[in-house]
Amino acid sequence: MKKLKTAVIGAGYLGKFHAEKYASLPDCELVAVVDINPVAAQEVAAKHGAQALTDYQPLLGQVDAVSIVVPTSLHHAVSRDFLQHGAHVLVEKPITVTLAEADELIAIATAKQLILQVGHLERFNPAILALDQRHEKPLFIESHRLSPFNPRANDVSVVLDLMIHDIDIILALVDDDIERIDASGTAVLTQGTDIANARLTFKNGCVANVTASRISLKMERKMRLFRPSSYISVDFQNRVLTKHRTGPKEMFPGIPEIITEESVFEGGDALLEEIKHFVLCIQTGQNPTVSGEAGRRALATAIAITQLLTHG
Repeated sequence: MKKLKTAVIGAGYLGKFHAEKYASLPDCELVAVVDINPVAAQEVAAKHGAQALTDYQPLLGQVDAVSIVVPTSLHHAVSRDFLQHGAHVLVEKPITVTLAEADELIAIATAKQLILQVGHLERFNPAILALDQRHEKPLFIESHRLSPFNPRANDVSVVLDLMIHDIDIILALVDDDIERIDASGTAVLTQGTDIANARLTFKNGCVANVTASRISLKMERKMRLFRPSSYISVDFQNRVLTKHRTGPKEMFPGIPEIITEESVFEGGDALLEEIKHFVLCIQTGQNPTVSGEAGRRALATAIAITQLLTHG
């Protein structure tokens, strides 16, 4: 099988890691790294023997697949250009700024039978990959994604920057329509929302309580799932999956014992797994775990929460 010609558009903090992963894969050839900052493009490209460009236009029609790691406001235009020229696209989250933009990308990818994958990285966290999602559906979910302030992510609210990770996972786990959303939040350090809480009520009765903050003094990324006979804790940051379930014996008369199993995943490279999955989907034609439609669904929910926070 011939190597896929790949390129990374955006050589910032995350883009350089995308380039590193493509360069490490035997099925891929990293052709070019693009950034409007020529120094950034050259630095990353030189490391992997790729071409450095400040404009992606010369690559249109010349590469098989791209990672698009540019500011969110540019996701639609850059992704559309590559899709229209026959390239498979892995675009960082959120998929686009608006739902209309997402719909256009999905339509082009579908019409041209191209892979459109959205970079919701936590789906490839080993602790989530080890979770049996086909088991009992959750009745209640609680998630906390707390982070110290980082000026790098100021172009979007905390909902689109951090909370959308958990929204995407929750939508995949519950796999049902949302009936009601309640939300509250406030700006502290920026003009946008810096801390937010949303309560998602699904039609099947499941409730998800989701909190995200980018003004915390500590880093925490945890999700807790309550099922009919089990309680599961996912620690994304430390890659730990803890399962508590009822056992056959009794802890007290009439009260079942609780059996605990903990799995710690020392290794694991979520970004490498995400890009390997993207390449596999290109090679086999299978639908990506985080398809354009999944990215759109997460965006739609994040927009609905944002509107509640803005307008009440």
